[in-house]
Amino acid sequence: QVQLVESGGGLVQAGGSLRLSCVASGRTSSTYNMGWFRQAPGKEREFVAAITRNGDITYYADSVKGRFAISRDNALNTVYLRMNSLKPEDTAVYYCAANQYSGRYVLMTAARYTYWGQGTQVTVSS
Repeated sequence: QVQLVESGGGLVQAGGSLRLSCVASGRTSSTYNMGWFRQAPGKEREFVAAITRNGDITYYADSVKGRFAISRDNALNTVYLRMNSLKPEDTAVYYCAANQYSGRYVLMTAARYTYWGQGTQVTVSS
């Protein structure tokens, strides 16, 4: 069992930056691949970024490539999502999730994740 707690969300103007954190507790988080997803009102949850358990491979949604960066510190059981050049369309609740399986398709698919955090709200004003 893994518990995930996100933090770092908030209100920011377009063009601004935020860094989200996701702290894992319970079973050793370094055994899991980790992902960030987001869900805007009235929309389905969508993939944002993912990172393998040892941090050597990352994946990004096309909409955030070049603006967002996912990283992890296994010593701190923490995964980060650095978000730069934020746009109003980035407004959503952001969730981190843990996945014990590998592969690009698996890590980009919400249904393949086992554990989820409660989410943190990110609001980007124009």
